[in-house]
Amino acid sequence: MDTTPWPVAELHVHIEGTLETELLVTLARRNGVELPSYDPDELRELYRFTDLQSFLDIYYSNLAVLRTEADFYDLATAYLTRARTAGVRRAEIFFDPQTHLANDIPIGVVFAGLTRALVDARTNLGISADLILCFLRHLGGQAALETLDAALPYRDQFIGVGLDSAEVGFPPSLFTEVFARAAALGLHRVAHAGEEGGPEYVREALDLLGVERVDHGIRSIEDLALIGLLRDRRIPLTVCPLSNVCLQATPRLAEHPLPALLDAELLVTISSDDPAYFGGYVDDNFEAIRRQFNLDLDQMATLARNSFTASFLPDDEKLAHLAEVNEHLERMRRLTSGA
Repeated sequence: MDTTPWPVAELHVHIEGTLETELLVTLARRNGVELPSYDPDELRELYRFTDLQSFLDIYYSNLAVLRTEADFYDLATAYLTRARTAGVRRAEIFFDPQTHLANDIPIGVVFAGLTRALVDARTNLGISADLILCFLRHLGGQAALETLDAALPYRDQFIGVGLDSAEVGFPPSLFTEVFARAAALGLHRVAHAGEEGGPEYVREALDLLGVERVDHGIRSIEDLALIGLLRDRRIPLTVCPLSNVCLQATPRLAEHPLPALLDAELLVTISSDDPAYFGGYVDDNFEAIRRQFNLDLDQMATLARNSFTASFLPDDEKLAHLAEVNEHLERMRRLTSGA
């Protein structure tokens, strides 16, 4: 059987969360940063998370190895190279400038390395990619405003803003001012909501921040009226199944609300979140849900189509990618039927 991955857009991936342990060690040695171990396998053994915060503690600690433009370039290039083998044609990539500013890395260095990697990926890998600047919610709304101000000299190098980090206790309502400013600047708006926080966080993200996509959003299933709103407004959910299991947002993949979200006819997409930590890239996530929920070719094609529909690509580029998904579907049907 053809194992070629579905062509997809990846809409929920944190570039800092693609830092594989091998590259972590390389950058630590390059920059003289001390690690608990310089054995990639031993470092990977530390990735036993009980919740979002236990993950974030290790995640932020590891990011101290990113110091130079070359480091950010290498990080993004490594992800994009792996993403191409996963079927990714379009990537809308989150990054957290506040983390790097706290490590005394100028924001211009971050932009320079990441943007150069994205430009090279279009030429060398055939991947279209753009950056979405995320605010760390635990740092509050004023810090988010200051970060947006610091990024404005590089306005042509990012297409939107997002909201990530620890969710509970930091509701979207804290960030209304910075999201209103982003909207006035013509930036796209997305936000993490409904991962650990309840469906009320999703409502706030929609009503107060005016988000165009909800990242995660799996706890929306607890509110039938909210499900109806998401369906009627065609608000995409960027769902990351392996991440949800790894961080215990759902105990086991078999209990994941993905089938219910699909049954509700929501615009669900599949992404990897922080693949270096959660055991899988987007193709791994697709294969895991296919096996767990016995998804058929049409359901898999729907998820692939949804990813492009939910992207911030121009309509003509969306249509070209949707045609590629349909071609892949027909090829898979022929192979399945033995024709």
